[in-house]
Amino acid sequence: MNLSQIQDLIKFVSKSGVSEVEIEQKDFKIVIKTGSDKKGRPDMIQVAAPQVFAAPAAIAIESAPATESAQKPTAPAAASSEDSKYVTIKSPMIGTFYRSASPDKPPFIEVGSTVKAGDTVCVIEAMKLFNEIESELSGKVVKVLASESTPVEYDQPLFLIDPS
Repeated sequence: MNLSQIQDLIKFVSKSGVSEVEIEQKDFKIVIKTGSDKKGRPDMIQVAAPQVFAAPAAIAIESAPATESAQKPTAPAAASSEDSKYVTIKSPMIGTFYRSASPDKPPFIEVGSTVKAGDTVCVIEAMKLFNEIESELSGKVVKVLASESTPVEYDQPLFLIDPS
């Protein structure tokens, strides 16, 4: 993001009436807070330095009462143990999820296809900026968890990958 884009974003936020906007992308994070203190001065605008993110390790946590799970096993518990061998690719930002670069192009990846670390797996659009999301690991795509053209949240699971 260049300086003019940041300035345009600040102008947009100040005119829109929102009190805080946070944009986090692969290599930077911007937090813009609007409002003023008691003396009428505007609040400070924070721009964070580039950050390096590491891929989070997959952790399977089962939280069910011991008495309930001892009495009757449930199907979701079986699915959870089945999914524990897969790694989840999560959204690094808030935006709209797209599986392809444009409507007339094929999806970046399909269920069953093999990805390598650094391959583009999807695009997330945030404030008219299209951000290519890359895989941080190699493996086979097991499941697509997000739907085309739907909003996604930060850290929302997008894909399940079998790293073996």
